[in-house]
Amino acid sequence: MGVKPGQRLSSDEQKDLAQRLTAFLHQYRFLSESYVIEFFTEDLWHQLPVSWQSVLQNLSYPQTADLLLDTDYQPRRYPCVWPLSLLAFRASAHALTFPRHSWRGAGATDASARPQEFRDNPHQSSLLAHIFRKHVKPKKQHEIRELGALVEQLCEQTGCKRVVDVGSGQGHLTRFLSFGCGLSVTAIEADPTLVATATKFDGELLLALKKEEQKRKCSYELPSSPRHVTGWVDPKASWEVFVKQLEGHVIPAGHCKKRARVSPCCAALDSKSSGPPGDESCDRSDFVLTGLHACGDLSPTLLRHFVKCPHIRAITSVACCYMKLSTQEQPAPPGVVGPPPSTSDRDPPRSDFGYPMSEHVRALPGHELSYKAREGACHAVEHYIRRLREESALLRTHSYRAMLETFVTEARPQLRRAGIQTVKKAHLLTFTEYAKLGLARVGLPPSLPLDPGCVERMLAQQGKVVVYFSLALLLAPVVETLVLLDRMIYLQENGVDSQLLPLFDPDFSPRNFVLVGLKTGG
Repeated sequence: MGVKPGQRLSSDEQKDLAQRLTAFLHQYRFLSESYVIEFFTEDLWHQLPVSWQSVLQNLSYPQTADLLLDTDYQPRRYPCVWPLSLLAFRASAHALTFPRHSWRGAGATDASARPQEFRDNPHQSSLLAHIFRKHVKPKKQHEIRELGALVEQLCEQTGCKRVVDVGSGQGHLTRFLSFGCGLSVTAIEADPTLVATATKFDGELLLALKKEEQKRKCSYELPSSPRHVTGWVDPKASWEVFVKQLEGHVIPAGHCKKRARVSPCCAALDSKSSGPPGDESCDRSDFVLTGLHACGDLSPTLLRHFVKCPHIRAITSVACCYMKLSTQEQPAPPGVVGPPPSTSDRDPPRSDFGYPMSEHVRALPGHELSYKAREGACHAVEHYIRRLREESALLRTHSYRAMLETFVTEARPQLRRAGIQTVKKAHLLTFTEYAKLGLARVGLPPSLPLDPGCVERMLAQQGKVVVYFSLALLLAPVVETLVLLDRMIYLQENGVDSQLLPLFDPDFSPRNFVLVGLKTGG
């Protein structure tokens, strides 16, 4: 049984799906944990079943997109008979994945794979007022408009007028919620430079509103600015510590009076719009918690605070950077920024790791997800499908990096999987030109001899490299589904129903799921 678009799973169905996901991923772990840069050094092609090799070796790039990666492509026309094991692998990967297309159908894309709101101008959303577009890239415009509307809806349902935006960055979502939705918003961000930028942008928006007020020769009570807090949210700390970080910054209840707000679609002030109506069931210290692409352990931490803190009435959680999640096997993943020196350096208890969160998934055999599997879950499948169908020259960079790995490890084995910064416009270079740049970046002489015959043989296998990468990429949404399902089961175990919505257009915003939790009790 697969997951259907719009389907809400019962508790038993969630647990059954988790069991099937872990079993499936465990079976194909050799794919999800492989590094395509080791395609030649580890002879990855010959680790595939022999029956798969023969039917996949001559696939064109568009065929790879249509026959492997695209969940909806019909009719599939196979150049030869595929083995049942390969068909079952593809069908299971698609069936076990949460549907990624917009739950409201509002994200329909045009030929350029952009949402309809960017049809007239690829850089400006037609559904967002110009003051909310300033300094904001199109992808973020799309996200803050969609998520902002959802947060506002949750505020109306709970009667809360306050929102806490964690990992707020430059404050784009914060400003939309505060000035566009009329909410009292506290934003918390660890990077003081980003906090300073957010405050600066707030001032620019207020100045623009004052000019608009003068232009219209009318007087309104301007929306008050959001509150910005510089602070690192410690995954090991209690919800009480988290709330204390916000003390002195959340607007007292008596100050949440009716006020003007900016129409989200135009720059006009609306004196009749004053945020969500009051609700006697919402305590003056209650709030809605949100995090837009909260990185690594930050998303699980916010979910734990939501469950345990009586003041948090609802949450919207949009995750990213799954490879930065802590696990029992890897408590401190590479690339994770450490806590401030004053924070306790004790190891988190097992239940406080970023994955898994739920007791149910933790008890399943084979539930473990390696760093590589979690990193793969961050890849953009839709973008890669488009690249395959266009037969983009960018695809050759997979082969180039795998070929370079061969020469690097032959010269210096300890440099295996060495990090090499992206070579700009690598697809426009010959491999020899690329290799000179890459070798220098790992401390090897650019003049290192490259066997021409070896180079030629590896270049001839570029298609196989792309097919192998596509097979691994097919598992990316499966891994993401397990991570997000684990969080839903965690909430269910703690008495909170949740819903996972593909809120953003996946062609535009690859990490497009928002996990919504709402406490229904008093």
